[in-house]
Amino acid sequence: MHLYQSSSSSSSSSSIRDKKVFAKLKLNLSGDYPRKNAELLSAQYGINLLLAGVALILAIAHRDSSVEEKDLLSFTTGLMILQLIWMLWYILVRRSQRNTRTERDVNATTCWIRGGLTLLAILSLIMDALKIGYYVGYRLCLSASHVVYPVIHAIHTVAQVNFLWFHIKDVIKSFETFERFGVIHAVFTNLLLWCNGVMSETEHFMNNHVRRTLELEFKNITEGELEPEPELQCNCTTSTCALFSQSFTYLFPFNIEYHIFVSVLLFVMWKNIGRTIDVSSNRKSLVTKTQGLILGPILGLLALVSTIGILVVYITRLEGPREVHQSAISMFYIYGIVMLVVMCSAGALGLLIYRANHMPLDASKNPSRQLDTELLFGSALGSWFLSWCSIVSVLSSNSDPPHRWTNLIYSLLIVLEKYVQNLFIIESLYRRQESVERADPELPTNTEVSSVTASLPPLNGIDNLAYESPGGGSGPTENEQEENGQENGQVYGSQRKQSNVPLPVDSHVAESSNMKRLILKNIAVLLLLCNVSLWILPAFGCRPQYDNGLEEETFGFSTWTNVLNFVIPLNLFYRMHSVASLFEVFRRV
Repeated sequence: MHLYQSSSSSSSSSSIRDKKVFAKLKLNLSGDYPRKNAELLSAQYGINLLLAGVALILAIAHRDSSVEEKDLLSFTTGLMILQLIWMLWYILVRRSQRNTRTERDVNATTCWIRGGLTLLAILSLIMDALKIGYYVGYRLCLSASHVVYPVIHAIHTVAQVNFLWFHIKDVIKSFETFERFGVIHAVFTNLLLWCNGVMSETEHFMNNHVRRTLELEFKNITEGELEPEPELQCNCTTSTCALFSQSFTYLFPFNIEYHIFVSVLLFVMWKNIGRTIDVSSNRKSLVTKTQGLILGPILGLLALVSTIGILVVYITRLEGPREVHQSAISMFYIYGIVMLVVMCSAGALGLLIYRANHMPLDASKNPSRQLDTELLFGSALGSWFLSWCSIVSVLSSNSDPPHRWTNLIYSLLIVLEKYVQNLFIIESLYRRQESVERADPELPTNTEVSSVTASLPPLNGIDNLAYESPGGGSGPTENEQEENGQENGQVYGSQRKQSNVPLPVDSHVAESSNMKRLILKNIAVLLLLCNVSLWILPAFGCRPQYDNGLEEETFGFSTWTNVLNFVIPLNLFYRMHSVASLFEVFRRV
């Protein structure tokens, strides 16, 4: 009998456990499964879209291929037209839902990022105008796709910038599955345009590199490795064709950065689809005063001016005899060593300040911040790989040029600098802001303080979210006050009062906190301008990895140039993304 009861009770508990597991599985399938399935399907669509375009790019890179440039231009033009149709659909849907309140993620982007994108877009439009002018000169031997592409690209650029300004912070909650495909299509269309720009810029740079190599007669390169730039078999009908083609080289870097940054912003929008916004983390970053910013800006501007001088001297001396050529490379490495030592020291000082401060980390969910972290580490991999290849070549090379050991020191410092800078940026972005946690002497004295407002009773059971932000708060979303001005205006007006309660703040602690904040702001400005400098050099042709000869001797011409063609665009993106992240660090400190 006892055995029967035991068996019965065990079977009963097993049945209850099975029911709980089934109920949990059913809840997951009915709740989270459709969203995850839509994410997976749309991500696979976007990846295959990109791979199809990359296959066309690789086919065009082989000169004897039956695939022509007009095929790639037609493909990308079709993708841009599809994106234009989706953006028009999205705007029309939003207007039809004008009376419906839309959640917004204030951390998705900032006005200065959108302003920077607008500047890059304007430069891309200038590039499109130059391409149209180039087509006019060679219209007798170019297909119509060469003029349709820049026209559609210009329309696409204007429409996309407008979309980013007004809708990038939207958290989509309707037509979620369809919108996922639309947003991911936009993400990978821009990635493909980025790849196309990288290929064009790399091809132009490689042709110049091959020409210099032959002129200097550094080494014999087989004819199969050297393919001269194809020339059009017709004459230009205008006198400005050469001007148009040469101008492209100066605008390629801006067009490339424009498309990669658009891809990042749209990817954040894709991650936000269907997301439930955490009100506590959906506040704008506070901007503290900038008094005392002297040393960081001065050193940063000095680095920027020095960079422009190094760039001019390097490009002009690179075309000279062998001794002049090698002295230009040595000059670059010495300059880079000084720059990297300063950046490593500044980043290490910032990390020491954070370690001594013991402020808690902000663990709230933030897709934009998480993506920043992943992009910093992901794009740094290319530069790290490049540095380790240089280290191997220096240690194993039989030749001994003047720049051999400076190349070694420079490569080691590149590894260390990115390591320290990544830690500093991530530590800064994940630190909880002191101004939210306690009274901050730097904040304006007429703002509400949490310790005072906490004692005020709520009005009719309504939480006044303005008190959660020291600046009078825009609430959980960026435009809440504008969208609900009539609804909440009475509540804000009745509780927002001037507080005359003195705050007991230790003057010594406040002075110490302000000094730490000031040092961190100077470090952020210095690192920002140094990253701009290190972006300018490779973006405008200062790439000693092509010209020093050590890596080519170790890895071979074809292998090494393929490595550089893959790594240098990643390094350029890392520097520009670091600039954006460091500006956000400057605003948050």
